[in-house]
Amino acid sequence: MTTTTWDPAQYLRHAGHRARPFADLLVRVPALPGARPRIADLGCGPGNVTATLAERWPTARITGYDNSQEMLDAAHTGHEGPTPGGGHLDFAHADAAVWVPEESYDLIITNAALQWVPGHLDRFADWTAALTPGGTFAFQVPDNADAPLHALMRDLGTSPRWRSRLADMLRGSDRLHTPGTYLDRLARLGCATDIWQTTYLHVLQGEDAVLDWVKGTGLRPVLTALADDPEARDAFLAEYRDLLRAAYPRAPYGTVLPFRRLFAVAVKGA
Repeated sequence: MTTTTWDPAQYLRHAGHRARPFADLLVRVPALPGARPRIADLGCGPGNVTATLAERWPTARITGYDNSQEMLDAAHTGHEGPTPGGGHLDFAHADAAVWVPEESYDLIITNAALQWVPGHLDRFADWTAALTPGGTFAFQVPDNADAPLHALMRDLGTSPRWRSRLADMLRGSDRLHTPGTYLDRLARLGCATDIWQTTYLHVLQGEDAVLDWVKGTGLRPVLTALADDPEARDAFLAEYRDLLRAAYPRAPYGTVLPFRRLFAVAVKGA
């Protein structure tokens, strides 16, 4: 499968809406055990939300990990270096599908990334094993694979016109698990775990705002697959745009995008 190409600028066009779930996740993370906490942000993207970790833990040593060089370049340029509270923020390449921590962490956090990692449930044992006693593993993922945003993309991508080029690039609805499955796995790993779901009603501005949103995330594999054929890319986008316009009609105040997310905070036993 072709490696997905990411566009930090496109992703950041809706930075405020995308950052809110991370902030809501952090509210539920308890005090960390270390005086100068060691933190990993797995799937850090362009680093904008990683940098907010230094506001909560000013003395922390924070490393953001990602497997996209485009995202890492943006993170290095915009956020790397000493933090005002005496901590330090840096970024490094890592693939969550195979990443095994080489040191102990007080917090391993991942924001809107695990849906891209097949088999991520099986990675939890390595990650929680690397936590210091009383440390936390926390994550947030989109939990809306059956929403029109994704279902329409899958239907179009598997239609006769597009299936030969796109069917293998589309993320299925089976990448995530039920809240109970996550709770059971983390509890069996010795963690006191809090799981919840929230549906945000994002009010997006601009013409074809939902298409603009998904260009920064879920549509990236399609855009990558069609990058060498601009005519086909534009044709797919036009078809998908029309479907989205019908599914998410624009109101005078903007376009409402309901977006459900799943959250987990797991604290390792002391």
